[in-house]
This record gives sequence, structure tokens and C-alpha cells, in this order.
Amino acid sequence: MRTNPRRDVDARELTESINLTTMNIKTTVTLNNGVKIPIMGLGVYQSPAGETTRQAIHHAFEAGYRHIDTARVYGNEADVGRAVAESGLPREEIFVTTKLWNADQGYESTMDACELSLGKMDLEYVDLYLMHWPVEGRRLASWTAMEELLAKGKCRSIGVSNFMVHHLEELLAKAEVIPAINQIELSPYNYLLRKEIVDLCHTTGIVVEAYSPLTKGKKLKDPRLVEIALTYEKTTAQILIRWALENKFVVLPKSVTEDRIFENASVFDFSISQDDMAILDGFNEDLATGWDPTNVP
Repeated sequence: MRTNPRRDVDARELTESINLTTMNIKTTVTLNNGVKIPIMGLGVYQSPAGETTRQAIHHAFEAGYRHIDTARVYGNEADVGRAVAESGLPREEIFVTTKLWNADQGYESTMDACELSLGKMDLEYVDLYLMHWPVEGRRLASWTAMEELLAKGKCRSIGVSNFMVHHLEELLAKAEVIPAINQIELSPYNYLLRKEIVDLCHTTGIVVEAYSPLTKGKKLKDPRLVEIALTYEKTTAQILIRWALENKFVVLPKSVTEDRIFENASVFDFSISQDDMAILDGFNEDLATGWDPTNVP
């Protein structure tokens, strides 16, 4: 397994080679340790355990996805592992992410939680292991354990989720390994709120991954968004996904419906103009559709 050496790099260098006109669902971003992550993945947050999740993943594989994002707290890790096994695809072609839950944070419990997740998925390693939340008083010990898991080959890369500027600055001051990813909620409706953490990630070599890019459906009928979607003859969901891709964020649209999974993947045959990207950025209203880590100490 490749280790994740600490080094100074601007994450924009990591995405510089991505050509927006030739990008497709299998396009990858090279992380700061050389591991490649597909620029689009299927999120399985709130996908019910069992056949629903497995079928969604099978549909995603049919649509060309090679990146699945789960978490211990989602309760469907076993279904992700089973779907990967059933797919017949080589393991090295599938990028699997799971996450360390809050109750499992701390050095020893982090070590145990990763082993438990691997056991549920029946995998020897995950491609990305994320700290799900910046739990005060425990996140630094958890990160030390994650660095050890990386060194042992239990994960090919490690990162964080829901880390804001003060969380990340604290971690970077102590960490031996720079996180490869920071997964945060991102859409045009909170981009300006999140711009400071996006910029910090860029300057410290951390790739930004956007979850809930579709605002959990809250803004799909926004007349301003509908107007732009009509211009491109696309759905509002496709516009939001493409906005993330135009920013060269790794993006995680979530659906369990076959048609929607294929629709979400059909975002590589158009580009959004700079003028329309500026209009979309102007939609900001500091929206947080779920957890908001801004004020977590």
C-alpha cells in the first residue's frame, strides 16, 4: 500500500490536468499521496440496508460509476461490500469510502471501528477512510489511529469530513499525514459560506469532496435554477452536479432510483458558461441541509 507523506502542495495542482471538455464519469483526481479517486461517486446516505442499496449500486455500476461512498452510521456497509463482490468488477477498479463514526472516536476505538467496517464489507482495505465529524477532544487521537491504519494498509488514503477552518488548522498543526480529502456539504446555495474552507483545502493539498450537491431536493424547484436548467436542456439536478464538476470538486449525488442514477451520470455532454457559473454562485443563502459544523468547537 502507498503511504501518504506530508508535503506542501496546492490542491489546484492536483486537479489542473482535468479537462472539463473531455471529462467523463471515470475521470479521476489524483490525491496528495498519488491515489486516484473518481471525480463522481454514488452516495448511499439514508439508503436502506438490504436489496435497495445493493440494487442502487448495481445500477450505478451499469451507469459507469466506480466510486461508492458509505459510512458506518449509514448501516449499509455490508450491502456495499456485497454489491462490490457481486459486480464481477476487479476490486482495484472500484473506489470504496467509509467513515469513522463519532461514538467510535479515540485511538483504540478508531482502530477497532475500521476493522469492524472492513469485516462488514468483507474487504481487505478501503480506498478512503474519513473521520465523519470533528469530535472535540477526540479528533486528534482518532487521526493518530487513522495514520496508523494507513501505514498498515487498511486504507489507501485517509481524510476528514465536515471539517471547517479551525478544525483543519488544529489538525494540520499536529498531524504527520495531511488529509487527502475534506468531504463537506457544497452546492451553489452555501458556496460562499464554505469558500474559506475550500480555499484552505486548496492551499494545503486537500481535495474537496461535495456531499448533498442536490440540496437533498430542497432547491430543485428554485425558479432561478429552473431557468438555467432550461437554457441547457438539463434537469436542475444535473445543473447542480455539473456546477460541482466545473469547480473540480469530487461530487457525490445520492439516489436509489435507476432512472435518477443514470440521469445524474449524464452530465458530461455539456459545460456551464462562466457567466452562468457566476449566477449560480450568487444563489448562496448559507444553506445547511443537515449537520452544520460551523460552530462545533
